[in-house]
Amino acid sequence: MKLQTIGYGGRTPQDFVAVLKGAGVRLVADVRLRPDKAAMGAYVRAKTPDRGIERLLGEAGIGYVSLLELGNVFLEFSDWADRYRKLLEGSGQLLTERLVELPAPVCLLCAEKLPDDCHRRLIAEYLGAQGWNVEHIL
Repeated sequence: MKLQTIGYGGRTPQDFVAVLKGAGVRLVADVRLRPDKAAMGAYVRAKTPDRGIERLLGEAGIGYVSLLELGNVFLEFSDWADRYRKLLEGSGQLLTERLVELPAPVCLLCAEKLPDDCHRRLIAEYLGAQGWNVEHIL
């Protein structure tokens, strides 16, 4: 199974879509805990799919699904990465259940541009240890 990851931080919506299309992304799995925050502009998950990120991706022929269960509940802790890693070690199979059922390839989406600054890297490492082929789109 192929897994890609991307962060939209620092990208215009047009650049973001161009990068996704260039990487052959067909389905984005949003792993943000609060994709509905209005401050996210074009990247917000709106109340209806004809607005926000679903519209942005849909117009480019890219599917979208929100996986709130994979959001980083430890973001406000200085040791968030250690805590999130422990969560995956104990409950990773349950947390990734919907993700692994999606048609591959899947691209994890979060806000941080660099994977080292984001919990999506930990999800990717967890799945990589299970044989998934991981690519971080920079």
